[in-house]
Amino acid sequence: MNPDPVPGKAELDHASLATLLRRAGFVAPEEEADELLDCAAGDAALLGSLVTRRLTGEPLAWVTGSVTFCDLVIRVHRNVYVPRWQSQQLARRAVACLPPDGTAIDLCTGSGAIAKILATARPGARVVATDIDARAAACAAANGVEAYRGDLFESLPPALAGRADVVVAVVPYVPTPALPLLQRDTLAFESALSYDGGKDGTRILRRVVTEAPHFLRPGGVILLELGGEQVDILRPDLERLGYDAPAVLVDEDGDIRGLEARCAAGAAGAAGAAGAAT
Repeated sequence: MNPDPVPGKAELDHASLATLLRRAGFVAPEEEADELLDCAAGDAALLGSLVTRRLTGEPLAWVTGSVTFCDLVIRVHRNVYVPRWQSQQLARRAVACLPPDGTAIDLCTGSGAIAKILATARPGARVVATDIDARAAACAAANGVEAYRGDLFESLPPALAGRADVVVAVVPYVPTPALPLLQRDTLAFESALSYDGGKDGTRILRRVVTEAPHFLRPGGVILLELGGEQVDILRPDLERLGYDAPAVLVDEDGDIRGLEARCAAGAAGAAGAAGAAT
């Protein structure tokens, strides 16, 4: 990206800022101008600094320190995965599946966005989250989430085994060969580890499907963000582990965005399946 030079500080009103962002190739320049101006709060020097950072392609949420997700403002620390708009559907479905006094586990929580939505919508429920990145776990905690640092389920309190009504996860699921097709500047700032799901994108998805029944109640559900043919790739694992036939979540354009599957057997079924596999 080769943006136009930043105008003089006095020239950075909303119209000129939106024009600058539009010329630099940003798809929502008016909205971004609003956010940058609000963040600067009238400080011209700060605004100039924020705009300079954004024009390099740095994620807007890192520049302003927050993002709006399901109508809630979520803090996003620098170098922490930024929640995407398409994950909002998964978050809302997780809310619908979580009883008022239930338990939910949010894996690869990043900033804690989905966990925060769940805790806000279901204040009587227990919502816990994990992330392998210490910066992400700290960011989620700053958003008021009960967050643990660790790889998927490994850092969760043992007492949660067999108690979760919902396991929700936005894990890395981009097939390795497709990483170069991501939007420009994505990997210039964010780590490929936040996206790379292996050869077909299901490396970590399979682990969640396999490990989740140990933590789910009988009848608990998993909700996974994914795409492409990944639902079909996961069907044999889901069947073997005692899940009901998965439901596919699609967006308004008909694109696959997620998977929902109920684990009728719960932890006992997982143990039996594991024993059969060995």
